Amino acid sequence: MPTVEEYKQAIIDNLDTVQKHLNEVLKGRQLDRIEPILTRIDASGCLPPWFKVLKKDHCLPNYDGKTIGSVIEKLLVCVLEHYIFNSGLTLSVNPARGVDIPELKLSVKSPSTNYDTSEPYFSAYERLLGNEYDSIVLLTDYQNAKKSQPLQLQILHTRYLRGSEIADACLCACAKNLRQLLGDGPDLKKAVCFLAYINQSDWEANRILKLINTIIIEKNSLNTELIKIQKEFAACNKAKMKKGGALIPQEALDRLLSIKTITPVNHAIITVAENWVISALKDNGRYPNENEWNRFLTSPLDGKIGMSFALQWRYNFRSLFN
Repeated sequence: MPTVEEYKQAIIDNLDTVQKHLNEVLKGRQLDRIEPILTRIDASGCLPPWFKVLKKDHCLPNYDGKTIGSVIEKLLVCVLEHYIFNSGLTLSVNPARGVDIPELKLSVKSPSTNYDTSEPYFSAYERLLGNEYDSIVLLTDYQNAKKSQPLQLQILHTRYLRGSEIADACLCACAKNLRQLLGDGPDLKKAVCFLAYINQSDWEANRILKLINTIIIEKNSLNTELIKIQKEFAACNKAKMKKGGALIPQEALDRLLSIKTITPVNHAIITVAENWVISALKDNGRYPNENEWNRFLTSPLDGKIGMSFALQWRYNFRSLFN
């Protein structure tokens, strides 16, 4: 019997076939072939109401995005079981267990052309380390399709992501460079903490990240970069003043300029980054635990998406499909 990894490889090798048949059933075609599977995997033990609409009218009810995501998960399982595994593997859908298709240890994500989905938040370090499970990502045309009735949904693109790839591409690239430059000492741990928790819409945090990339990694001139930051500070506050918005406090600029007074410069920048985490997050920011740290040291750091967080992770798949 094939292993889970071999089953996953079969999916990777047949992504075009998966998308083709998924779009066929979304058009209400060849539904008789998947009816027994759908009946088995639906929690009611019966065909769901939307399936009857799909079969009769070749469209879906006007559901919200979350419900449409659930429909796609079930149809995907039917397509995988019937067309890819030729009914040689019995699958189920069970998001409550933490993974959508537990037999394959595989999650399903179905962003539309706004490229965003929201996912449960567990640890800030997922931003660099990725997920425990691989994911199949199905880009739908829901944002456009919902504007007209009936709802005729299609899958535009399909990608397969390993668990470590479901992480922030830009932050992973920065972390990978820092790991090579700094070794596994305390400065690296502080920098990793900052990268995990950074709010890139925060003016000060965004400039600290630029300093990490340009001074520590690219070895540019510190004075040149700080002059740029001073000009950006003045320009941003001028624009905010015109709009009546809250100004960036002078203290934020002063903390960045203080880097000039501390040596070595790498340590100075990372200290400012650490202080930002302490100031912005108080007790909610923490260093990686032993497991997270060990995983970081050996991780490929090959994130492919954008990630920001609040109460939940906000995944952005734009870079994956563009």
